[in-house]
Amino acid sequence: MDPAKLRALLDDVSAGKVSADAAVDLLKSLPFEDLGFAKVDQHRSLRTGFPEVIYGATKSAEQIVEIARSLRNHSHNVLITRLNADKAELLRRAFPEATYSVQARVATLIHTPPSIIGCGKVLIVAAGTADLAVAEEAAITAELLGNRVERISDVGVSGIHRLLAHHEQVRDAAVLVVVAGMEGALPSVVAGLVDKPVIAVPTSVGYGASFGGLAALLAMLNSCAAGVTVVNIDNGFGAAVAASLINRG
Repeated sequence: MDPAKLRALLDDVSAGKVSADAAVDLLKSLPFEDLGFAKVDQHRSLRTGFPEVIYGATKSAEQIVEIARSLRNHSHNVLITRLNADKAELLRRAFPEATYSVQARVATLIHTPPSIIGCGKVLIVAAGTADLAVAEEAAITAELLGNRVERISDVGVSGIHRLLAHHEQVRDAAVLVVVAGMEGALPSVVAGLVDKPVIAVPTSVGYGASFGGLAALLAMLNSCAAGVTVVNIDNGFGAAVAASLINRG
């Protein structure tokens, strides 16, 4: 339940449209609903503005379906990250209206289309085509959290003219999420061009000496451009949440 729905419920109780007992039934699972294997945080939207998100990689399809149903029953939009295609197919059997991005490995169940609450645009910038899975995870998450999102792809530093061709779009963004593997140089370049927050996302893309994204992570942490914020390797979701909080204004 989000703040608007809670206020509406209290108004209905005050106006006599909903009985106190009915309101108690609706609220009894706050702040969480115990499913035995999981305690679903139904209160998170009230505290943070964003409902709980399901991390699908290490959960069974049956667990994912039950958690999604719990969130759905409380009128939350549902986001499931790191979901493989087999689990996504089982999710669709339970919820035919579910959408699934194979590239991002993200599924959504939309109860209420998200309202735009972000003050400006969130721009997702991917250094290479190989970084698109993480970039798209960030983009879908940011959209669900109420942001206007734009995407730029394949503008890595090996061909810097490709980035410069988008200079107006880059400068117009309120927050930029910059996704890069290999040597992880792109966030430093972007941060040197704008006066807006830059959130850097290292990816596990690269040859042996990239150490599964560690080289990019360390490069971003050591950025010579002031003010670059860095999230963990392949964490497009976390970058999108941070960008959404910044973009609230």
